[in-house]
Amino acid sequence: MATRSQGLLARIAEGAADLSPASFGMVMATGIIALAAHRQGWAALARPMFAIDVTAWLVLWTLTAFRLLRHSRRFLADLVDHLRGPGFFTMVAGTAIVGSEFTLLADDLRTGVAMWFGALALWLLLTYTVFAAFTIKEDKPPLDRGISGGWLLAVVATQSLAVLGALIAARIGQPWRLELNFFALSMWLWGGMLYIWMMSLIFYRYTFFRFSPGDLAPPYWINMGAMAISTLAGSLLIHNAPDAPFLQSLLPFLKGFTVFYWATGTWWIPMLLVLACWRYVYKRHPLRYDPLYWGAIFPLGMYAASTREMAEAMGFEFLHWVPEVFLPVALATWATAAIGLARQIARKLKPAAPPAPSGAA
Repeated sequence: MATRSQGLLARIAEGAADLSPASFGMVMATGIIALAAHRQGWAALARPMFAIDVTAWLVLWTLTAFRLLRHSRRFLADLVDHLRGPGFFTMVAGTAIVGSEFTLLADDLRTGVAMWFGALALWLLLTYTVFAAFTIKEDKPPLDRGISGGWLLAVVATQSLAVLGALIAARIGQPWRLELNFFALSMWLWGGMLYIWMMSLIFYRYTFFRFSPGDLAPPYWINMGAMAISTLAGSLLIHNAPDAPFLQSLLPFLKGFTVFYWATGTWWIPMLLVLACWRYVYKRHPLRYDPLYWGAIFPLGMYAASTREMAEAMGFEFLHWVPEVFLPVALATWATAAIGLARQIARKLKPAAPPAPSGAA
């Protein structure tokens, strides 16, 4: 029994060593489906998804801490890697989304505020570590090997702080309501500027460098997801405008840019579907579970949530059918990825077959 337990712990330790920096994408995907379901009035779905998300968040933080302590060299190497480093921003977005769930689903403002502070500290640490390292490291990859849609996770992390900040601001009084709304506005604007910088490079890489099916990793769906969460943050700021005079004075700007973000995200959906067909149907790229697939599920759920919020904030009743379509799609893809994850975990935890006895035929 002791040997079996030691073998199980060894396999868990090995799994932690190989933990993807983007693993918190599962928390992001699960959390936004819970939030979208809550806004749709689907409490029977929102509650269990919330419970799953909190559990996943705790497990992933445990594995991340173990990896940092026991495999610090690999952890730090990932942190400064051009392709893997941006995946760490899923920690920020995942933490902020869990904070949003506590704020909305559990009506637990205290935990939501604690999550906001934690996410903010992570954002500061990662932003000025990852991008400083990319700047000063001597050996850098060429553009076509060093950038992907995963870089836009930095935008998602920034906007997730704006979203949680706006949610908290709507539920507290002075003197912090104005300050939080100003912070949320600043992060919303910075996230938009960061998207323009990064998307320019990504689009250039798309169109002027050779593109193979293996290059089209699932995080390219963040092209759309980053715009969807920007739409959500803008919609929440519009809701908060009556309580903040400076937001009221910026209302036409807020509405215009929120629609701009939503329209940009919507444009990406057919393009990404075409590229997915090219990858999996025409080029017959194998479809097997990868932790990065959570980065493709999150944008679907976020598009449903952000469209509903924008429709309510701006009176676009004709868009209410969109979340009713996209939320079931997001849930179906989430279930498919969850099955793939369960199978992968089962394979890794399965005891190795005993060696065949010597002399066997």
